[in-house]
Amino acid sequence: MTVLKSLDTSTPADGTPGLVRRPRKRGSLGLHVLLAVAALTWLIPIIWMLSMALTPNEVLQKSSTSLFPSAVTFDNFVTVLRGSELPRWFLNSAVVSIVTTVVTVLFCAMAGYAFARISFRGKRLVFAAVLAGLMVPKEAMFIPLFLMISSADLQNSYPALILPRLAAPLGVFLMTQFFSKVPPELEEAARIDGATRWRTFSSIMVPLARPAMASLAIFTFVLTWNDYLWPLVASTRTEWFTITTGLASLQSNFASATNLGDLMARGLIGSLPLIIVFFVFQRQLIRGITLGSGEK
Repeated sequence: MTVLKSLDTSTPADGTPGLVRRPRKRGSLGLHVLLAVAALTWLIPIIWMLSMALTPNEVLQKSSTSLFPSAVTFDNFVTVLRGSELPRWFLNSAVVSIVTTVVTVLFCAMAGYAFARISFRGKRLVFAAVLAGLMVPKEAMFIPLFLMISSADLQNSYPALILPRLAAPLGVFLMTQFFSKVPPELEEAARIDGATRWRTFSSIMVPLARPAMASLAIFTFVLTWNDYLWPLVASTRTEWFTITTGLASLQSNFASATNLGDLMARGLIGSLPLIIVFFVFQRQLIRGITLGSGEK
């Protein structure tokens, strides 16, 4: 995408310096139209889901192809919130996702700073071992993790859902790459002022790394909220299901699956936190990706 400067500091014919506006190219307008069409295409399934969630089940049994509800009702949301364990599943997902995100970002930031700024024996070997974790599929670790959780009697608990997620090699790699690009003069100035290693990390490095940490937090939250396989393995009781495993368990009930209004209401409630997180933190996400790619 070509970014054009709409203002120019050239001097007009009368010799008086001023600002002259340059016309925009037609290609920019066409690109914006194309992006608007793509965004609308992405929003159509969400609009359709919201429409069916607000439509009575009796109407949906006759026709479910309308993009806008012919009759509006909130009974579907009331039914799924009162007549099921959805609030408990939602709470489980919120606790697991928030705690995992906070602890993962903290661990990855400390590990990334250590690999990028601290010299110690065997650093390259340890860093290579951390990166080797990226080559191991998480599904291959389910059996040993399940045995560890079962032997520690932690199944059907928050630690069972949280602890295996805290090891994030990709997050360590991203934070290491970010801290390695920070000018070393900042650390040297802090040491001259008498700052300790921890004070330098918490007061200088962490504020600089907020965009990268925000991007890592968003990715971690989304992946944790959407995870289905590990909660399915770690939880056998319905009260410990997350929103993904809980909604999937309801699909086995044919009567529940035929009520499209209830089904879409559950899906909308389950996806609402992800939509909110993206729209609230999209600026930090884009900035973190930009900084991570090396652009200034």
